[in-house]
Amino acid sequence: MTRQPNFLFLITDQQRADWLGCYGHPVLKTPNIDAIAASGTRFDNFHVASPVCMPNRASLLTGRYPSLHGLRYNGCRLPLSANTFVDQLAEAGYHTAAIGKSHLQPFTDLPPMGRDDDGAARRGEAWKQEEGDYRQEAPGRYQPDGRYEFNTPYYGYQHVDMVTSHGDKCGGHYHQWFRENAPDWEALHDNANQLPHNYSCPQAYRTPVPEALYPTAYIRDRTIDYLSERIDQDDPFFAFVSFPDPHHPFNPPGKYWDMYSPDDFNLSLPYSAHKNPTPPMRWLHDNWQGEGAQMTPQTAMMLDEQQLKEAMALSAGMMAFVDDAVGDIMKSLEENGQLENTVICYNSDHGDYLGDFNMLLKGALPFRSITRVPFIWSDPDHRKPGSSDALASTVDIAATILERAGIEPFNGNQGRSFRSAIEGGETNRDELLIEYNDGGRRLGFDEAARVRALVTREWRYTLYRDQPWGELYDLQNDPMETNNLWDSEQHFTVRARLAERLNHHLIAQMDESPLSERIA
Repeated sequence: MTRQPNFLFLITDQQRADWLGCYGHPVLKTPNIDAIAASGTRFDNFHVASPVCMPNRASLLTGRYPSLHGLRYNGCRLPLSANTFVDQLAEAGYHTAAIGKSHLQPFTDLPPMGRDDDGAARRGEAWKQEEGDYRQEAPGRYQPDGRYEFNTPYYGYQHVDMVTSHGDKCGGHYHQWFRENAPDWEALHDNANQLPHNYSCPQAYRTPVPEALYPTAYIRDRTIDYLSERIDQDDPFFAFVSFPDPHHPFNPPGKYWDMYSPDDFNLSLPYSAHKNPTPPMRWLHDNWQGEGAQMTPQTAMMLDEQQLKEAMALSAGMMAFVDDAVGDIMKSLEENGQLENTVICYNSDHGDYLGDFNMLLKGALPFRSITRVPFIWSDPDHRKPGSSDALASTVDIAATILERAGIEPFNGNQGRSFRSAIEGGETNRDELLIEYNDGGRRLGFDEAARVRALVTREWRYTLYRDQPWGELYDLQNDPMETNNLWDSEQHFTVRARLAERLNHHLIAQMDESPLSERIA
């Protein structure tokens, strides 16, 4: 019997697909990630289930859309009763580990944003509160000295080394380790001790935290430790290694701060490139020109060219550190003799506008900059360079990994395995659904945005709940999505056809689990 493969799943936070050397970035150098692509399949048309952290990460684990798995927007939590493909791997004999950012439960104590009605707390909810510990990522668990002992399995993970939040002040087990290894940790976390710089980009922060104590280094080292511990073990492993970078704040440490210059980058897609901006885009533009405030540090905004180029340079520095860390991890995997039986995956949980139409960060507008992400699969049974333009989604990852491990997905998994595309074939997916649900009102919406998009190879069709406008982009002739054809009479037939197809996808958001137990 052939031994089941190990899986090393590397994932970043808020990295768009075209921000890798192997995806054609003209400036950023990522030789170690490129080397993974050179021994595997690079997917060029891979999209998220939702372009925001928590919902998409839950979709990755469950193979289900946010409407079904319940983690609909940031600040919710994935029910502990949810089945995950990691649960299935563990049940089949895999040793499972999560190292780095998980974000399946809230990791702050901040109240919800953009809501002035606490009536729900008074009235109660449609569902009764589910029993269980939903505070394992919360900051209070990591305030005492020592190491917080995680209650496992955690959504299927038997080993958890938790890193929460972003930037140089991450929490979780990392924060406990940081306090132990940096006697001056409070000074290193004091914003007053920021190193000098001349950047004006919001959230550009020159951290005094040295490279060796930065979260990327911690995740690298804990991953290498874990891989070493698995040498000569009979059971295969699944290791989910999650870097919080290059998510803002923009604070690459040490040499990575000025590894790239803003002058290295160009703003290739300014706001003026869009022929008919949608109301949220116009709202963002007016807010920028009127010097309006950003609602939260995570809310999309528009900035001037210089500030955006600064954000690009600092994002590139953060990615360079991640790439170096990936190189060290891959070297350890090879030296341990584990590479020959390990599937390597590289992915990101969503993208960043990062200058497109003068926008930064992410939000309700599902442009390809935030929905299209890198996905690379390097398989010991097929270590050959290749690329695929097959449509694939985050919801498909679970089914694909389970198929490779020889395990049937659970009932209710909505994904479709793209394993055939890895080996040069095509998948049977001609279109995919993208969901976005906001946690509060912003970007000029009267209510929290509810957005559904249908993506094919030719079109992106988007509905915004209760809005008289929508989006239709011809991806073949307008791949940068600069001309919204929603009101084009010549495209009403296309709109109607795509609306019908979207309706079919929405109908499919009925939970097929559990199966009936009896004939009524």
